[in-house]
Amino acid sequence: MMATTHALAGLLVGAGASALTGDAAPLVLAAGAFGGLFPDFDLYAGHRKTLHFPVYGVMLAVLGALAYAVIGTTIALAAVVFLLAAALHAASDALGGGLELRPWEGTSERAVYDHFHGRWWRPRRLIRYDGAPEDALVGLALAVPGYLAASGTLRTLVVAGVAVSVGYAAIRKPMVALAERLVAATPDAVLDHVPERFVGDVQ
Repeated sequence: MMATTHALAGLLVGAGASALTGDAAPLVLAAGAFGGLFPDFDLYAGHRKTLHFPVYGVMLAVLGALAYAVIGTTIALAAVVFLLAAALHAASDALGGGLELRPWEGTSERAVYDHFHGRWWRPRRLIRYDGAPEDALVGLALAVPGYLAASGTLRTLVVAGVAVSVGYAAIRKPMVALAERLVAATPDAVLDHVPERFVGDVQ
């Protein structure tokens, strides 16, 4: 799924936590959105493995929830929401496609790495690939409650996230053809500094 879809899902986690606890601080909502986005910071280094923890992430979120039950502060709640949103991101990546350049072809059996069991989860392809039309629709659906729960800058970011999602979905497949042309025209000396996963399938 797209990073924006994950961020919007995280925002919804924050909104749900705020509703359950009565602590509707913007920090809690922002923590959810950032937690939903955070695992994709491994895009250039072991994507869906380095920062993706579908099992350990849930364990940490449970421990964080227990700590929040004792501490009861807004910062503790924000930490729990961050951890839960990040774990949700990692686990839900298995609902999408694999890691190949053209995930709509369904050639990869690697969706997200499970460090606890030491193996890759296979893609379920309920959302066929990141940037698929259904991915944009899921993001749009998630954005509605997030938009209603947010305010100010965060609400503006929700709208921006939806716009990015729709735009990315529109160019997702053409991007691959463009990447192939760019790689073909780029000197090897430059390609040596580009992560293999971005150029390996198009060289």
